[in-house]
Amino acid sequence: MRIQHFFDPDTYTLTYLVIDQDTKDTVIIDPVLDFDPPSGLVSDTSITKVISYITEQNLNVRAILETHAHADHLSSSQVLKQIYPNAILGIGEKIKVVQEVFKQHLNIEYIKTNGSQFDRLFKDFEEVEFGSLKMKAIPTPGHTPACMSYLFGDAIFTGDALFMPDYGTGRCDFPKGSAKELYHSVSQNLYSLPDNTRVFVGHDYSPNGRDM
Repeated sequence: MRIQHFFDPDTYTLTYLVIDQDTKDTVIIDPVLDFDPPSGLVSDTSITKVISYITEQNLNVRAILETHAHADHLSSSQVLKQIYPNAILGIGEKIKVVQEVFKQHLNIEYIKTNGSQFDRLFKDFEEVEFGSLKMKAIPTPGHTPACMSYLFGDAIFTGDALFMPDYGTGRCDFPKGSAKELYHSVSQNLYSLPDNTRVFVGHDYSPNGRDM
């Protein structure tokens, strides 16, 4: 298994490809859609780099996973779903809670709150196979109720639940966020993994000019 990362400097976000080198089966995690606040325009600059790499390497995209609903950047998962229609678009099942919060706080009457925008809603600790790649969904709520980390072999993708040691975790002051839940998620569900587990974070803000 090989992991390829792509860094978006505008939002300090990391998008990952989890690749089985033998079968070329691939899972995309947390793809970014670019947004320019002054103009209100979106673009696919960041995700085009990912798509080009997938094409060059002749990879088979089996799934597109979101660790959570992002407040600091847009997702290009729906763009990718159009390009790779057979890929499974998935997120934690508690996305329905987050959708209900968004609907109430943003007064968006038309938004569906049943998670139907996704192909698959993962249950806590559910194990799923995407072609030759095996994933375990590790619940890590706190930043949002729907945060889910994904374990592939010895690699855990934590989204905003856990950052680099010099930055800590994602914030917990969004509606339905909980510092207590996040502490439990990190201490019980992440720190309980084997010591040789590789951690791949959702953002890296490189404090004090540290290299990523």
